[in-house]
Amino acid sequence: MTDRYAPSTHSPARAPAGQPARLYHTPLSPFSRKVRLVLAEKRIEVELAEERYWEQGPELFRRNPAGKIPVLRLDGMLLAESQAICEYLDETVPSPPLMPDSPAGRYEVRRLCAWFDDKFNAEVTRPVLNERVWKKVQKTGYPDSRVVKAGLSAIKAHVDYMHGLLEERRWLAGPTISIADFAAAAHFSCLDYISDVDWDRSDLVRQWYATIKSRPAFRNVLADQMPGIHPAPHYALLDF
Repeated sequence: MTDRYAPSTHSPARAPAGQPARLYHTPLSPFSRKVRLVLAEKRIEVELAEERYWEQGPELFRRNPAGKIPVLRLDGMLLAESQAICEYLDETVPSPPLMPDSPAGRYEVRRLCAWFDDKFNAEVTRPVLNERVWKKVQKTGYPDSRVVKAGLSAIKAHVDYMHGLLEERRWLAGPTISIADFAAAAHFSCLDYISDVDWDRSDLVRQWYATIKSRPAFRNVLADQMPGIHPAPHYALLDF
């Protein structure tokens, strides 16, 4: 599920020409969801191919030498690393724009994407999902309640930080929606699937998530189902 950086000397791998766009993903991967949300916002039609990344099969490494998902097959290329994919999509399909015009604005989007994909993921998403979901799916043991408790405690500071941003801005990075909002929403949606977000902590964050959750781009994400793990009753409700 992690999307951390790995050294590579490879340029983008080539895919056979003429094939439809396809995203190799895992439903409760926040990195996969971030790319799915950007694809949907850009109205790019794409096939979804579920990847059991933990099995580390040879096809996964052929598509991405780092052995990680998501991987997007598009325009005869195999694209890896969620942030790089999202920015490539924004540059090649400029409408609607999801990166600001100014260097300072783009910096802020990238800073917040790194905040959620690195810090939030390490402190909240990865430990909580690993204990609550992936141990069950991968049959690697039972949840450690101490790890879950620590993750759910850590989320409070992140919600408070987001509350402070939203007191000054319409969206997380500024006046318009950006990749930063989709990065954050991807993580929160994975946690919300298993009902691990205290939405009562901040009305501003709750309203932000309700607004982004109601966008057409979110429809397919809200339809996700993990076998044997049912979503929270409110998960797909636009009004919680």
